[in-house]
Amino acid sequence: MLNELGKLAAFIGNTPLIELKNKEANLFAKLEYNNFSGSSKDRAAFNIIYNGIKSGKITEHTTIIASSSGNLAIAVASICKRLRLRFIPVIDPNINSSYETLLNLMSHQVVKVTERDHTGGYLLTRINVVNELHERTPDSFIADQYSDPNNYKGYYGLGEEILSSFDRLDYIFVAVSSSGAITGISDFIKKKRPEVKIVGVDVEGSVIFSDKPVKRYISGIGASQVPPIMENAIIDDVVIVSQMSIIRGCSELLNEQAIFAGASSGAVYLAAKNYFRFNDSDTKATSLLIFPDKGHTYLDTIYNQEWGTQLAAKLNEEVLSINF
Repeated sequence: MLNELGKLAAFIGNTPLIELKNKEANLFAKLEYNNFSGSSKDRAAFNIIYNGIKSGKITEHTTIIASSSGNLAIAVASICKRLRLRFIPVIDPNINSSYETLLNLMSHQVVKVTERDHTGGYLLTRINVVNELHERTPDSFIADQYSDPNNYKGYYGLGEEILSSFDRLDYIFVAVSSSGAITGISDFIKKKRPEVKIVGVDVEGSVIFSDKPVKRYISGIGASQVPPIMENAIIDDVVIVSQMSIIRGCSELLNEQAIFAGASSGAVYLAAKNYFRFNDSDTKATSLLIFPDKGHTYLDTIYNQEWGTQLAAKLNEEVLSINF
């Protein structure tokens, strides 16, 4: 299986780097949605499964189980399909409908939880179900994006790509969820270029940087618990955005840069722009923004005006005037 898995390596990494139009600062974007299955989670999924096979924990008879709100499940499902391994993703109602459809096509079985945990999210419920499935499924392996260090180590390659692309780099903006990307990037970059500042971008209601959880309706950013791998992250600053601001960020990213990207990309774009609008001392800073996935899976949510209106009502916020 390692030989077959190795063939995929050529299609993961070395993603495009582009310069963004911006008056306040020098902004660049790493388009991680050009990976094999369409997101940066390919790096994590590949490394977790590779090391699982290498250690003997995964064989041709193993069933892979994973908790995911979307991208990690798609990445693991794609790899498992290639390797002819059984895969059971545990998802929740916040997953995009197109992802759910795709997972039902590629997976051995899809388990969807519907009960929110005590934080108002679904993550803890998903994790409990994953553990239960693991206990009663012989020869099973959890692709654990929250605790397995092979998750964040899968992003060391991204760190190498970043350093080889810039003679000078001041900031890197990364959205947080399972936190593999920000942990791997920061751990790798800080050891070689400690002057580079790592800025985490999170959403209101996530408990990663706050202890006040609220219901969240947008997948791909934030979490109901602090992922254990975060203890290896080195973060200099944090920007928290609202759920409605994520919609605005995606709209501005599309209209200003012609980039059709997902929720976390919109959050990162808005956070980076505002960061330098109110920080005059860093107007000449060079910054890299990590864009994890494309926007097509969010067509029925953040790119849908009716859905945005409904979200605003749930959050008791004024509807944004946006133009996609």
